Amino acid sequence: MTKSHKRLLFIAKRALYGIPVILGIVIVNFLLLQLMEGDAVDALAGEAASATPEYMAQLRERFGLDQPIYVQLFAYVRNVVMLDLGYSFRHDMPVLDLIMTRLGPTMLLMTTTLFIAIVMGIVLGLLAATGLNTWRDTIISILALVSYATPLFWVGLMLVLLFSVRLGWLPTSGMETIGAGYTGLERALDIARHMVMPVIALSLFYMAAFTRLMRASMLEQANMDYVTTARAKGLTERRIVWGHVLRNAVLPVVTMGGVQIANMLGGSVIIESVFGWPGLGLLAFEALFARDLNLLLGIFLLAACMVVVANLVIDIIYTFLDPRIELK
Repeated sequence: MTKSHKRLLFIAKRALYGIPVILGIVIVNFLLLQLMEGDAVDALAGEAASATPEYMAQLRERFGLDQPIYVQLFAYVRNVVMLDLGYSFRHDMPVLDLIMTRLGPTMLLMTTTLFIAIVMGIVLGLLAATGLNTWRDTIISILALVSYATPLFWVGLMLVLLFSVRLGWLPTSGMETIGAGYTGLERALDIARHMVMPVIALSLFYMAAFTRLMRASMLEQANMDYVTTARAKGLTERRIVWGHVLRNAVLPVVTMGGVQIANMLGGSVIIESVFGWPGLGLLAFEALFARDLNLLLGIFLLAACMVVVANLVIDIIYTFLDPRIELK
Protein backbone atom coordinates (compact mmCIF):
# COMPACT_ATOMS: atom_id res chain seq x y z
CA MET A 1 0.00 0.00 0.00
CA THR A 2 1.42 3.36 -1.04
CA LYS A 3 1.84 6.27 1.37
CA SER A 4 -0.96 8.24 -0.30
CA HIS A 5 -3.36 5.31 0.18
CA LYS A 6 -2.28 5.02 3.81
CA ARG A 7 -2.93 8.73 4.30
CA LEU A 8 -6.44 8.46 2.79
CA LEU A 9 -7.21 5.49 5.03
CA PHE A 10 -5.84 7.43 8.00
CA ILE A 11 -8.12 10.39 7.21
CA ALA A 12 -11.16 8.13 6.79
CA LYS A 13 -10.56 6.45 10.16
CA ARG A 14 -10.12 9.77 11.93
CA ALA A 15 -13.32 11.08 10.34
CA LEU A 16 -15.25 8.00 11.51
CA TYR A 17 -13.92 8.47 15.04
CA GLY A 18 -15.49 11.94 15.06
CA ILE A 19 -19.05 10.67 14.47
CA PRO A 20 -19.65 9.20 17.97
CA VAL A 21 -17.92 12.25 19.48
CA ILE A 22 -20.34 14.62 17.76
CA LEU A 23 -23.31 12.42 18.71
CA GLY A 24 -22.24 12.45 22.34
CA ILE A 25 -21.83 16.23 22.28
CA VAL A 26 -25.31 16.61 20.77
CA ILE A 27 -26.85 14.61 23.63
CA VAL A 28 -24.86 16.37 26.36
CA ASN A 29 -25.63 19.83 24.97
CA PHE A 30 -29.35 19.04 24.83
CA LEU A 31 -29.44 17.78 28.41
CA LEU A 32 -27.40 20.72 29.73
CA LEU A 33 -29.72 23.28 28.15
CA GLN A 34 -32.67 21.58 29.79
CA LEU A 35 -31.20 22.71 33.12
CA MET A 36 -31.76 26.36 32.13
CA GLU A 37 -34.56 28.08 33.97
CA GLY A 38 -37.47 28.81 31.64
CA ASP A 39 -37.91 28.02 27.96
CA ALA A 40 -38.85 29.73 24.70
CA VAL A 41 -42.50 29.99 25.74
CA ASP A 42 -41.56 31.80 28.96
CA ALA A 43 -39.49 34.27 26.95
CA LEU A 44 -42.37 34.95 24.57
CA ALA A 45 -44.82 35.30 27.45
CA GLY A 46 -42.49 37.73 29.21
CA GLU A 47 -42.33 39.94 26.13
CA ALA A 48 -46.08 39.81 25.56
CA ALA A 49 -46.77 40.55 29.26
CA SER A 50 -50.34 39.33 28.79
CA ALA A 51 -50.06 35.67 27.76
CA THR A 52 -52.69 33.43 29.33
CA PRO A 53 -51.87 29.95 30.69
CA GLU A 54 -53.99 28.46 27.88
CA TYR A 55 -52.01 30.30 25.21
CA MET A 56 -48.70 29.24 26.80
CA ALA A 57 -49.89 25.62 26.84
CA GLN A 58 -50.72 25.88 23.14
CA LEU A 59 -47.27 27.26 22.39
CA ARG A 60 -45.57 24.46 24.33
CA GLU A 61 -47.59 21.92 22.40
CA ARG A 62 -46.65 23.62 19.14
CA PHE A 63 -42.94 23.61 19.97
CA GLY A 64 -43.08 20.09 21.42
CA LEU A 65 -42.05 21.33 24.86
CA ASP A 66 -44.92 19.51 26.57
CA GLN A 67 -43.33 16.13 25.83
CA PRO A 68 -41.05 14.25 28.29
CA ILE A 69 -37.35 15.01 28.06
CA TYR A 70 -36.42 11.64 26.57
CA VAL A 71 -39.03 12.06 23.83
CA GLN A 72 -37.69 15.53 23.01
CA LEU A 73 -34.13 14.18 23.00
CA PHE A 74 -34.97 11.31 20.66
CA ALA A 75 -36.79 13.64 18.29
CA TYR A 76 -33.92 16.12 18.34
CA VAL A 77 -31.23 13.49 17.62
CA ARG A 78 -33.35 12.06 14.81
CA ASN A 79 -33.77 15.50 13.27
CA VAL A 80 -30.04 16.25 13.56
CA VAL A 81 -29.22 13.06 11.68
CA MET A 82 -31.59 14.29 8.96
CA LEU A 83 -29.82 17.72 9.02
CA ASP A 84 -32.93 19.35 10.46
CA LEU A 85 -31.85 21.66 13.30
CA GLY A 86 -35.34 22.91 14.04
CA TYR A 87 -36.96 26.33 13.80
CA SER A 88 -35.97 29.61 15.43
CA PHE A 89 -39.08 31.29 16.84
CA ARG A 90 -37.12 34.50 17.44
CA HIS A 91 -36.00 34.98 13.86
CA ASP A 92 -38.93 33.13 12.28
CA MET A 93 -36.78 30.94 10.04
CA PRO A 94 -35.10 27.51 10.06
CA VAL A 95 -32.07 27.28 12.34
CA LEU A 96 -29.82 25.84 9.63
CA ASP A 97 -30.59 28.68 7.23
CA LEU A 98 -30.01 31.25 9.95
CA ILE A 99 -26.68 29.72 10.96
CA MET A 100 -25.49 29.61 7.35
CA THR A 101 -26.16 33.35 6.98
CA ARG A 102 -24.00 34.10 10.04
CA LEU A 103 -21.29 31.49 9.48
CA GLY A 104 -19.40 33.48 6.84
CA PRO A 105 -18.61 36.53 9.00
CA THR A 106 -17.53 34.35 11.93
CA MET A 107 -15.30 32.15 9.76
CA LEU A 108 -13.75 35.26 8.20
CA LEU A 109 -13.02 36.71 11.64
CA MET A 110 -11.75 33.44 13.14
CA THR A 111 -9.53 32.34 10.25
CA THR A 112 -7.93 35.77 9.97
CA THR A 113 -7.37 35.91 13.71
CA LEU A 114 -5.98 32.38 13.92
CA PHE A 115 -3.60 32.93 11.00
CA ILE A 116 -2.24 36.18 12.42
CA ALA A 117 -1.99 34.80 15.96
CA ILE A 118 -0.14 31.64 14.90
CA VAL A 119 2.27 33.38 12.52
CA MET A 120 3.05 36.22 14.93
CA GLY A 121 3.24 33.81 17.86
CA ILE A 122 5.80 31.63 16.05
CA VAL A 123 7.87 34.63 14.99
CA LEU A 124 7.86 36.30 18.41
CA GLY A 125 8.50 33.02 20.22
CA LEU A 126 11.41 32.30 17.89
CA LEU A 127 12.88 35.77 18.45
CA ALA A 128 12.51 35.43 22.22
CA ALA A 129 14.10 31.97 22.34
CA THR A 130 17.04 32.85 20.09
CA GLY A 131 17.71 35.96 22.21
CA LEU A 132 17.33 34.22 25.56
CA ASN A 133 17.84 36.52 28.59
CA THR A 134 18.43 39.57 26.38
CA TRP A 135 16.35 42.75 26.12
CA ARG A 136 14.49 41.20 23.18
CA ASP A 137 13.42 38.18 25.20
CA THR A 138 12.40 40.40 28.15
CA ILE A 139 10.26 42.78 26.08
CA ILE A 140 8.49 39.98 24.19
CA SER A 141 7.83 38.01 27.39
CA ILE A 142 6.38 41.06 29.16
CA LEU A 143 4.16 41.98 26.20
CA ALA A 144 2.95 38.38 25.93
CA LEU A 145 2.14 38.24 29.63
CA VAL A 146 0.24 41.55 29.56
CA SER A 147 -1.71 40.56 26.43
CA TYR A 148 -2.58 37.18 27.90
CA ALA A 149 -3.87 38.70 31.15
CA THR A 150 -5.90 41.54 29.64
CA PRO A 151 -9.67 40.87 29.25
CA LEU A 152 -10.90 40.76 25.65
CA PHE A 153 -13.84 43.11 26.22
CA TRP A 154 -11.57 45.76 27.79
CA VAL A 155 -9.18 45.61 24.83
CA GLY A 156 -12.11 45.96 22.44
CA LEU A 157 -13.55 48.96 24.27
CA MET A 158 -10.17 50.69 24.45
CA LEU A 159 -9.63 50.17 20.71
CA VAL A 160 -13.03 51.70 19.98
CA LEU A 161 -12.28 54.64 22.28
CA LEU A 162 -8.88 55.28 20.66
CA PHE A 163 -9.30 54.56 16.95
CA SER A 164 -12.99 55.39 16.53
CA VAL A 165 -13.96 58.00 19.11
CA ARG A 166 -10.69 59.92 19.51
CA LEU A 167 -8.96 59.51 16.15
CA GLY A 168 -11.93 58.67 13.93
CA TRP A 169 -9.84 56.32 11.78
CA LEU A 170 -11.98 53.19 11.98
CA PRO A 171 -15.73 52.42 12.17
CA THR A 172 -17.07 51.55 15.60
CA SER A 173 -19.14 48.48 14.73
CA GLY A 174 -20.63 46.28 12.05
CA MET A 175 -19.07 44.33 9.20
CA GLU A 176 -19.51 46.92 6.44
CA THR A 177 -20.93 50.38 5.90
CA ILE A 178 -24.72 50.11 5.69
CA GLY A 179 -26.22 51.68 2.57
CA ALA A 180 -22.85 52.46 0.99
CA GLY A 181 -23.48 50.09 -1.91
CA TYR A 182 -19.82 49.18 -2.32
CA THR A 183 -18.91 46.37 -4.71
CA GLY A 184 -15.77 44.51 -5.66
CA LEU A 185 -12.52 45.90 -4.28
CA GLU A 186 -14.25 48.83 -2.55
CA ARG A 187 -16.43 46.44 -0.55
CA ALA A 188 -13.45 44.24 0.34
CA LEU A 189 -11.55 47.27 1.64
CA ASP A 190 -14.59 48.43 3.59
CA ILE A 191 -14.93 45.02 5.26
CA ALA A 192 -11.18 45.03 5.97
CA ARG A 193 -11.49 48.39 7.76
CA HIS A 194 -14.30 47.01 9.91
CA MET A 195 -12.21 43.91 10.68
CA VAL A 196 -9.13 45.70 11.97
CA MET A 197 -10.20 46.26 15.58
CA PRO A 198 -12.05 42.93 16.11
CA VAL A 199 -9.08 41.00 14.72
CA ILE A 200 -6.57 42.92 16.84
CA ALA A 201 -8.62 42.49 20.01
CA LEU A 202 -9.18 38.78 19.45
CA SER A 203 -5.70 37.91 18.18
CA LEU A 204 -3.73 39.58 21.00
CA PHE A 205 -4.78 36.96 23.56
CA TYR A 206 -4.05 33.96 21.34
CA MET A 207 -0.87 35.46 19.95
CA ALA A 208 0.42 35.78 23.51
CA ALA A 209 -0.42 32.13 24.22
CA PHE A 210 1.31 30.94 21.02
CA THR A 211 4.34 33.12 21.73
CA ARG A 212 4.87 31.67 25.20
CA LEU A 213 4.36 28.13 23.93
CA MET A 214 6.73 28.61 21.00
CA ARG A 215 9.42 30.08 23.23
CA ALA A 216 9.17 27.18 25.69
CA SER A 217 9.16 24.63 22.87
CA MET A 218 12.23 26.17 21.24
CA LEU A 219 14.15 26.10 24.52
CA GLU A 220 13.13 22.50 25.13
CA GLN A 221 14.22 21.37 21.66
CA ALA A 222 17.52 23.25 21.97
CA ASN A 223 18.58 20.87 24.76
CA MET A 224 17.81 17.68 22.82
CA ASP A 225 20.53 15.20 21.84
CA TYR A 226 20.05 15.72 18.11
CA VAL A 227 20.96 19.41 18.54
CA THR A 228 24.15 18.46 20.38
CA THR A 229 24.97 16.04 17.58
CA ALA A 230 24.33 18.73 14.96
CA ARG A 231 26.70 21.11 16.77
CA ALA A 232 29.33 18.36 16.98
CA LYS A 233 29.09 17.98 13.19
CA GLY A 234 30.00 21.65 12.82
CA LEU A 235 26.61 23.01 11.69
CA THR A 236 26.04 26.71 12.26
CA GLU A 237 23.49 27.86 14.84
CA ARG A 238 21.35 29.40 12.10
CA ARG A 239 21.18 26.11 10.21
CA ILE A 240 20.43 24.18 13.41
CA VAL A 241 17.57 26.53 14.32
CA TRP A 242 15.98 26.72 10.88
CA GLY A 243 16.71 23.20 9.69
CA HIS A 244 16.12 21.16 12.84
CA VAL A 245 14.83 22.94 15.95
CA LEU A 246 12.10 25.07 14.35
CA ARG A 247 10.37 22.17 12.60
CA ASN A 248 10.05 20.19 15.83
CA ALA A 249 9.28 23.20 18.02
CA VAL A 250 6.31 24.25 15.89
CA LEU A 251 4.44 20.97 16.48
CA PRO A 252 2.98 21.97 19.89
CA VAL A 253 1.89 25.32 18.40
CA VAL A 254 0.03 23.51 15.61
CA THR A 255 -1.65 21.27 18.18
CA MET A 256 -2.67 24.24 20.30
CA GLY A 257 -4.03 25.98 17.21
CA GLY A 258 -6.54 23.17 16.76
CA VAL A 259 -7.46 23.16 20.44
CA GLN A 260 -8.02 26.91 20.46
CA ILE A 261 -10.73 26.72 17.78
CA ALA A 262 -13.41 26.09 20.41
CA ASN A 263 -12.03 28.77 22.74
CA MET A 264 -11.83 31.24 19.87
CA LEU A 265 -15.50 30.70 19.08
CA GLY A 266 -16.26 31.47 22.73
CA GLY A 267 -14.08 34.56 22.58
CA SER A 268 -15.85 35.70 19.43
CA VAL A 269 -19.07 35.95 21.46
CA ILE A 270 -17.48 38.77 23.45
CA ILE A 271 -15.76 40.45 20.52
CA GLU A 272 -18.77 40.25 18.22
CA SER A 273 -20.95 41.70 20.97
CA VAL A 274 -18.55 44.61 21.55
CA PHE A 275 -18.13 45.43 17.85
CA GLY A 276 -21.58 44.39 16.63
CA TRP A 277 -20.03 41.87 14.24
CA PRO A 278 -22.90 39.92 12.61
CA GLY A 279 -21.56 36.43 13.28
CA LEU A 280 -22.40 33.32 15.27
CA GLY A 281 -21.05 34.78 18.51
CA LEU A 282 -23.50 37.67 18.51
CA LEU A 283 -26.25 35.30 17.38
CA ALA A 284 -25.54 32.95 20.30
CA PHE A 285 -25.59 35.88 22.73
CA GLU A 286 -29.01 36.95 21.46
CA ALA A 287 -30.34 33.38 21.44
CA LEU A 288 -29.29 32.86 25.06
CA PHE A 289 -31.36 35.77 26.36
CA ALA A 290 -34.27 34.87 24.10
CA ARG A 291 -34.23 31.23 25.35
CA ASP A 292 -34.06 30.16 21.71
CA LEU A 293 -32.84 26.66 22.55
CA ASN A 294 -33.06 25.29 19.02
CA LEU A 295 -30.76 28.04 17.81
CA LEU A 296 -28.34 27.55 20.70
CA LEU A 297 -28.21 23.81 20.08
CA GLY A 298 -27.54 24.43 16.41
CA ILE A 299 -24.65 26.79 17.18
CA PHE A 300 -23.20 24.34 19.71
CA LEU A 301 -23.44 21.53 17.17
CA LEU A 302 -21.63 23.61 14.57
CA ALA A 303 -18.93 24.46 17.11
CA ALA A 304 -18.47 20.75 17.90
CA CYS A 305 -18.18 19.92 14.20
CA MET A 306 -15.62 22.69 13.75
CA VAL A 307 -13.48 21.33 16.59
CA VAL A 308 -13.65 17.77 15.22
CA VAL A 309 -12.71 18.95 11.72
CA ALA A 310 -9.91 21.14 13.13
CA ASN A 311 -8.43 18.18 15.01
CA LEU A 312 -8.64 16.07 11.84
CA VAL A 313 -6.76 18.78 9.94
CA ILE A 314 -4.15 18.97 12.71
CA ASP A 315 -3.63 15.19 12.53
CA ILE A 316 -3.09 15.46 8.78
CA ILE A 317 -0.65 18.37 9.15
CA TYR A 318 1.27 16.34 11.74
CA THR A 319 1.88 13.57 9.22
CA PHE A 320 3.64 16.09 6.96
CA LEU A 321 5.60 17.89 9.68
CA ASP A 322 6.75 14.80 11.54
CA PRO A 323 7.67 11.81 9.35
CA ARG A 324 8.06 9.65 12.47
CA ILE A 325 4.28 9.46 12.83
CA GLU A 326 2.93 6.20 11.45
CA LEU A 327 -0.22 6.30 9.34
CA LYS A 328 -2.41 3.68 11.01
